[in-house]
Amino acid sequence: MKAIIIDDERLARAELKKLLLDYPEVEVVDEAANAEEGLAKIESQQPDLIFLDIQMPGKTGFDMLSQLEKAPQVIFTTAYDEFALKAFEVNALDYLVKPIEPKRLADAVQKLNASEIRDNRQDIISTNNSLLTENDQVFVKDGERCWFVKLNEIRLFESVGNYAKVFFGANKPLILKSLNALEERLDEKLFSGPTGNILSISG
Repeated sequence: MKAIIIDDERLARAELKKLLLDYPEVEVVDEAANAEEGLAKIESQQPDLIFLDIQMPGKTGFDMLSQLEKAPQVIFTTAYDEFALKAFEVNALDYLVKPIEPKRLADAVQKLNASEIRDNRQDIISTNNSLLTENDQVFVKDGERCWFVKLNEIRLFESVGNYAKVFFGANKPLILKSLNALEERLDEKLFSGPTGNILSISG
């Protein structure tokens, strides 16, 4: 399983890499010191998993995720406790408070192994222009609220100027993507084409 560590603290990255040596199933293929570097590394390496710091100079980890077309598995690493994280409704795989305790990392890797990462995941995300499938998860950020959402949980997209409103569960946040841009990335088997300003789930 290919992983990238994204954290602005060099010592924190080194310590995490050292801890991960006990888990041969997790291969750290690269690391990044900020969000922009992280985006480039994710695009080039196409990892299955990222260990992601939240507070970094410039863009936060959440800002970085909102720029991805699709999100890999994410384990947050943060110096902040649960109080800071309660502002975010993120269905991440896990989060680890720094300094990372070996027992907590073991728990996170156990969750990782238990989660059903598809064997063909690398094929699905091998090109940035590939269609998104119903099992792909996208990251949606609306102000300070954030979600990981699988496409099969989204009911419809509604055009609002250059933005699109995403409807899932009781939520309907705005994302900075036009309806036309979304249509190009979505499988027509999942979503029917725009009717007026609506892109709705097929069937």
